[in-house]
Amino acid sequence: MGKKSLFETNTHLKGSAKYKTSLLANVSSSTAIETNESVQTVIGKMTASQKSMFNVIRPKRK
Repeated sequence: MGKKSLFETNTHLKGSAKYKTSLLANVSSSTAIETNESVQTVIGKMTASQKSMFNVIRPKRK
């Protein structure tokens, strides 16, 4: 039997939009701390390109 990757077995990673949104929040907050920039600035830089893996449609808040 072949081994399955963590991405294939972890239920929290199966929904790609949810995974990307969570990863974006994690990476941007860590980067903001290290660079002394705001989280929103970092998110803007990370999602600026259409080819960015973080370019996901975020649900609008009510």
